[in-house]
Amino acid sequence: MGSFVPTAGSVERQWHVIDAEGQVLGRIATDAARLLQGKHKPVYTPHIDTGDHVVIVNAARVRLTGRKEEQKLYRYHSGYEGGVRQERAKDVRQKSPVRMVEEAVRGMLPKTKMGEAMWRKLKVYPNAEHPHQAQKPRTLKASRGSGPSRREVE
Repeated sequence: MGSFVPTAGSVERQWHVIDAEGQVLGRIATDAARLLQGKHKPVYTPHIDTGDHVVIVNAARVRLTGRKEEQKLYRYHSGYEGGVRQERAKDVRQKSPVRMVEEAVRGMLPKTKMGEAMWRKLKVYPNAEHPHQAQKPRTLKASRGSGPSRREVE
C-alpha cells in the first residue's frame, strides 16, 4: 500500500475570511500565507498547490508595532536609472492600505510560478465589505499565546 499523493484536480479549496482590525500585520500575513500554501491541511504537498482562498478585510485598520509607522519603508523601482522610490508606512497606509497587507503576505510565499498562483488566491479589502459571500467563507478568529495560530469560528 502506497502513500496518498494529491493531484491538482483532487484538491478541495475552501474560502477563509480574516478580520485584520487591530491585529498585527506580520501575524495576519503569516496566517494568510499558511492558508494560501495549504500547510494547514493533512494532504499538504510541497510541489502541488493545495492552498485555500483567503479574504482579508479591514486592511486599513491593521496594526504596526513599535515605531514602524514612521520608520518602515516601502521601496519600488520605476524601471529607469536611479528610479528607486520609497515611502513610509504611514504614507502607504493613507494612499493604499491594501498594499501593506499584500506585500507582507507576498513576501512570505514562494518566489516561483506556484507562489504566484497562490498569491492570486488572496483578496484584500480596506473595509469590512467584500463580494465573496456566495462562496460561504469561514471566519477565522485570532488566538493569542501558544498553539495553533488561528481557530475556526462558524
